[in-house]
Amino acid sequence: MSWLYWLSGLASLGLLAYLVFALLKAEDF
Repeated sequence: MSWLYWLSGLASLGLLAYLVFALLKAEDF
């Protein structure tokens, strides 16, 4: 089932992007 692999990949990528966004937003303040 490759869709589960893609789902986990997208989830980890989304989490990484959220962390980077949070860090950039924290640097603004």
